Parts: sequence; C-alpha cells; structure tokens
Amino acid sequence: MESLFTDPDQPAVSPHAPLSERIRPANLDDVAGQEHLLSTGAPLRCFVERGELPSMILWGPPGTGKTTLANILAASVDAHIERLSAVESGIKDLRDAMRRAEIQKTKKRRTVLFIDEIHRFNKSQQDALLHAVESGLVTLIGATTENPSFEVNSALLSRCHVYVLKALPDDQIVTIVERAVADFRSRGVDVVVDDMPALIRLSGGDARKVLNALEAVAMMHPSVESPLHVTAQVLSQALQRRVLRYDKHGDNHYDTVSAFIKSMRGSDPDAALLYLAIMIDAGEDPTFIARRMIIFASEDIGNADPAALGIAVNVFQAIERIGMPEGRIVLSQGVTYLATAPKSNASYIAVDAALARLHEGAPVSIPAHLRNAPTALMKQQGHGKGYDYPHAHPEHFVDADYMPDGIQGTVFYRPTSQGAEQDIRDRHYRRWPDREGR
Repeated sequence: MESLFTDPDQPAVSPHAPLSERIRPANLDDVAGQEHLLSTGAPLRCFVERGELPSMILWGPPGTGKTTLANILAASVDAHIERLSAVESGIKDLRDAMRRAEIQKTKKRRTVLFIDEIHRFNKSQQDALLHAVESGLVTLIGATTENPSFEVNSALLSRCHVYVLKALPDDQIVTIVERAVADFRSRGVDVVVDDMPALIRLSGGDARKVLNALEAVAMMHPSVESPLHVTAQVLSQALQRRVLRYDKHGDNHYDTVSAFIKSMRGSDPDAALLYLAIMIDAGEDPTFIARRMIIFASEDIGNADPAALGIAVNVFQAIERIGMPEGRIVLSQGVTYLATAPKSNASYIAVDAALARLHEGAPVSIPAHLRNAPTALMKQQGHGKGYDYPHAHPEHFVDADYMPDGIQGTVFYRPTSQGAEQDIRDRHYRRWPDREGR
C-alpha cells in the first residue's frame, strides 16, 4: 500500500515532529496490537481490502491507535480527510468541514470526518452531524476513550459501527520501542534500552506515553557521540516522576497485592490506598484489582456488613463500563469502604470447615424427610415424610434435624459480634441455643 504521506491531505512529516508522529504506521501491517480488528477476516482489515468504509466509533484507552487507524482507513478509500478535535471545535468548525466536504463531492471524492474525543461534543453538536452522516456527505470516524453507549447520542450511535480497541500488550510495546530506537538511530542518536520492563510499566498499554518518555530522555542527552542508556533512573530524571519497580508477573506484583489485601483486612484505608496507587500507576489491570476486592468482601467482611459484597461487585461493573483513568475514583471509593467496614471471616471459615469434614468422610445420605417427593412412588418410599414446614410455625421457624444421620449437631458457622453479624448471631443462637459455644 502506498504511504499515507504521498496524499496531499497528508503532508510529509517534519523532521521536528514528535516521535509518535515520525513513526506513526502508514498501513495496517505496521499497526501494533488490535488483532481482533486487523487480522485476516477481521472488520477493519476487510474494509481496507474491499475499499469500503462505513461510519464508525473507535472506542479504547489512550495511545492504542485510534488516530492512526482513522488515517489508514481514510487513505485506503482515497478519501479527503477532515480532522476535528471535540475539545477545540464547535458548530462553526463542523459547518466549515461540511462545506469542504461538499466541494470534494463535486470532485467525486468522498470525505472522512475524523473527530477526536467525540464524547466531548454536546448533544447539539452531535445532532449537527446526523444529516451529513445519513446522507453520505461524510463518513464519520469518531474516537473516544469513553463508553459511547453513555456519551454518544443514540441517533448518531445507531448510524455507526462501534469497534473496541484494547490496551497494547507488553510485546507490542516492545515492538514500538524498537521502532523508536531505529528512528533515533537514523537521526544519529544511539539509544540502548537497558530496562525494558521500566518502559513497559510506564506505558500502561499506551504507546504514546512510552514514546513521549523516550523522546524526553533523548532531548536531555548531552551528546550524540556516546550511547544513550535508558534505565528506570534515567526515565525518572527525565520525567520528574518515580518509575516504580512493578513486575506484573513477578514477586513484586504478588507482594503489592498481598500488602493491599492485608491493609484492608487490617482496617487501614490509607495504607490500602497507597498500594492501590502503586498498582494503578504501574498499569495493573483494574479489573484484577476489582476481582480481588470482591473476594475480600466475602472472605474478610462477610455478614459483618452484607452490603460490602454488593459494593465490590458494583466497583467491578463500573470499571468495566468506564475504564481508566476515571476508574481510579471508583476503586478508591470501594477500597475505603471495604477497609473501614467491620470484619468477619466466619463465612469463609464455615465453608472450609464443611469441606474439610466432607473430605474426612462425613455421611452424606440425605435424611428421608428432606428428600424431594414429586411422584407417588417416592412418597410411598417415605420421601418427604415427617417434614415440618417452617412457615406454618410462629416466627417461621421449627426446631428440626437437617443434618445427615451420624453428623447431627455439627457446627460450621460461628457468627461473630462484628457489625451486622451481631444481629445474625443473636437470631441464630436464639433459634439454636445448643450450638452456642460449640
């Protein structure tokens, strides 16, 4: 495929352009990641190969290639491209772009209207796009880091395909760093990356972030005659921020998660927030953090605050919907709630005790009065006979045996006096007074 930059709409890249612009891919084969959209038979690959291009919304984290893909897709259909940033543009800019599209139409050339951060357009601005998109005057490509279901008008959304871009995996970040190193070398700067994990941690799946960091380091390098060694220390110096040691698959990862959980268990929200910040800053998967919080809510809080589990699940669902960086606020709310909640591991201990007793050979024969009796034959065999319906009694409770023969009286669950579990404890031992103290 011919380079994008031979197109009059795409002037040659200045040698003084940012690194991210200098090494921006000009065809799909050079785009990092997004195999689910770009591999053989995938949607965007098919559009390029067939020379077709529908209106679409590209939704994904920063630095995942949304602008790059818009450029490549426009070039693939030889379209004139109009670029707007929703942060800086208004209705007048939209109308000007439409007028230029009308001129291109007279030349029998289609126009792609690329709107970066389209979620920042208000309702009237989005409505102004409807007719142009519906009539085919422009093919819209919108880029957003926010869920378009919430941020893009339903009328406009119904006229667009939505494609989700994913944060770049570590191996793709390595590939991008290697391209950057080659670019520096072509400019007479010998860059040696001594600490690739530090760059990967810094990126958080964002290609632009790692390229900007490399460029900052190169600009500080006093001489092009000696190699520039990129280490965590050099990155910290250039960026004026600490580059944390955090290996997602190593001991530091597990140590940080352990400290995070133990701080919440110890009811210290400040320490828990610090470890949360470390994980966020290092680019940890926020859904991994949220899953650990769900487990914690049951294992360490349990019935001392039954609402904790629901809050943890809500945190996970919110993270899936809004992503990062805004997701850090949701995580913080969940962490502070869980850390300050009353604690009880009684439910956790109870189920493990029941499993242990089962593995020790506890009898599992279901008592006859508890067995199901959907047929006459089963009733003749005594299934369900003698079962006393609790709702037929005061307080909807009846003192009866529910354990299998040979294990009656065994106690697994011992409710504590923590938080809401005190009410459960009082009610439980009022019904089963002989179980208290066992």
